[in-house]
Amino acid sequence: MFTKLLIANRGEIACRIIRTARRLGIATVAVYSDADRDALHVQLADEAVHIGPAPARESYLVVDHIIDAARSTGAQAIHPGYGFLSENAGFARACADHGICFVGPPTGAIEAMGSKSAAKEIMGAAGVPLVPGYHGADQDPALLQAEADRMGYPVLLKATAGGGGKGMRQVWSADEFDAALAAAQREASASFGDATMLVEKYLTKPRHVEVQVFCDNHGNGIYLAERDCSVQRRHQKVIEEAPAPGMTPALREAMGTTALQAAQAIDYRGAGTVEFLLDEDGSFYFMEMNTRLQVEHPVTEMITGQDLVEWQLRVAAGETLPLTQEQLVLRGHAFEARVYAEDPDNDFLPVTGTLAYLRPPAESPHVRVDTGVQQGDEISVFYDPMIAKLIVWDESRERALQRLATALMDYRIGGTVTNLDFLYNLATAGPFQRAELDTGFIERHSALIFHEREQDLQRELPLATLALLLYRQQQAAPGSDSDPWSPWNSGNAWRLNEPHAHNFVLHCHQQDFPVAVTQQRDGSYHIRSNGREDVLRGQLDSDLLQVEHAGHRQRATLAPTEDGFTLYLAEGACHFREVRPDTGETDNSGAGSGLVAPMNGTVVTLLVEPGTRVEAKAPLLVMEAMKMEHTIRAPAAGVVEQFFFAAGDLVDGGAELLAFTPGEDTE
Repeated sequence: MFTKLLIANRGEIACRIIRTARRLGIATVAVYSDADRDALHVQLADEAVHIGPAPARESYLVVDHIIDAARSTGAQAIHPGYGFLSENAGFARACADHGICFVGPPTGAIEAMGSKSAAKEIMGAAGVPLVPGYHGADQDPALLQAEADRMGYPVLLKATAGGGGKGMRQVWSADEFDAALAAAQREASASFGDATMLVEKYLTKPRHVEVQVFCDNHGNGIYLAERDCSVQRRHQKVIEEAPAPGMTPALREAMGTTALQAAQAIDYRGAGTVEFLLDEDGSFYFMEMNTRLQVEHPVTEMITGQDLVEWQLRVAAGETLPLTQEQLVLRGHAFEARVYAEDPDNDFLPVTGTLAYLRPPAESPHVRVDTGVQQGDEISVFYDPMIAKLIVWDESRERALQRLATALMDYRIGGTVTNLDFLYNLATAGPFQRAELDTGFIERHSALIFHEREQDLQRELPLATLALLLYRQQQAAPGSDSDPWSPWNSGNAWRLNEPHAHNFVLHCHQQDFPVAVTQQRDGSYHIRSNGREDVLRGQLDSDLLQVEHAGHRQRATLAPTEDGFTLYLAEGACHFREVRPDTGETDNSGAGSGLVAPMNGTVVTLLVEPGTRVEAKAPLLVMEAMKMEHTIRAPAAGVVEQFFFAAGDLVDGGAELLAFTPGEDTE
């Protein structure tokens, strides 16, 4: 076994590898960029080496810098984690050239699976079932569209060197093909330096089921069950689980055997994941093979009781696999939810910010939190905005899902917008609880998950109103941080000989609602808003809200957030905030135009010329942030007068991007 290991990565995966290495008595070396000088993985490692500026292309993606760090510290092996150089055959080759063990598969296996189109050819020759598609070298746009026309729409464009949903677009008609191809190629070129695309028939309701495989250097291979990763946004996974719901022993064996067949076709070694599309009729098709550890590997660890990073290190050191297929035992059910700094209500745009407050749920045999950040850290524009992976386990799917909902409700993050509410709503949605899964799940159940239905508003608006009033009173009470004797801090709306009255505006369900509340002497609250009157009683004890509404008593949890509050109910999470009066101190001249930068990022390309008349929702420019592209569209028909930035310019979130004159006829 090695005595010193360098981790060529950052964030939660670097921290996770360090934990296993330390348990095995292996010294660790971290690498870091300017932005990560004080990062958690740097603090946890035994040594750390600076490798360059904040942009990944100048630090974590520079092979020579990583090799030099390993050589200067005497590291005998390098673990690449996932992302960055983990599937870079040139990096694996450089490790071998310098006598350093690469904790991953042979260079040939990485090369074989590095191109999605080449991988399809190899798998097809090995008898692995494939989705119909074009995987050829000729990249003439006319040919690609002809192939798409031949297959019939919808089709899926995928970067052959891609992963993580980058360089991927769904195309639903021939009219959309050119724009989708150009966008996918730009994103692929920026992310992987390779714009080569493949075209596949898009299955409308498939599940994304992947099989974890492991092979050693002694001819042994094993599959460690499967994971269902169907719930995705922007082609990126949101919640993963193991085992896959509804999986029969026969289907598991068929998919597992096929996955091992795929690995053996390229003489694989170490940890790999073979991804399949599982159709409604039980047929499955090879999608791709990831020649590395997956982000979602913890759910496999939870149901098998195995440490997959330890397996990687032992295989890389020449040992045999710890278990045979017959010895592997599966137990219980596990979920992983990816906690991101992103805004689900704004098309999941990534956001930056400082983690001013961070309180994850308590860890236990049932709850695990893999993270690479701590309170006070900054979510940087340079890297993926993941804050943590929340993993839960229990004896059954139903109980594990309850664990997940409770853990999400207990998670507290302040200083930046996150997807915690979205994850909670997803986990508590009826179709998800019933495992009615496919890759279009979020789009199909959007109104349910985002609580856009009228019955959700009718239920949640009065509860949110009461929660805000009780929170005000709690903060003004003796013992709170505010002055309880100041009339400005009074929360009871006292009036002489009149019921206590409250009037304010509540932002809830993406709308502003004037609210009028009278607080009666019997302790009840009469809440009038949105054309209704509701009578509620309740009390707030710390963050626990107990409320009675129309004879129904229930409990909920109130959590302050960066921009308001979240009320966690059995039916889902409700986010709300009080709308403060506009005193004229804030310049909102650009607000709502849709022509300001939605986040910090880089202008990728301008799509129209100044002076061009465009229709509503026409694409105007493309920005890139945190490795994803975002298209800025016209808010209405009008004329693009002037762009204020050029391709390649860095832009701050909120900056005005262009001058736009709305109107059908501006002459």
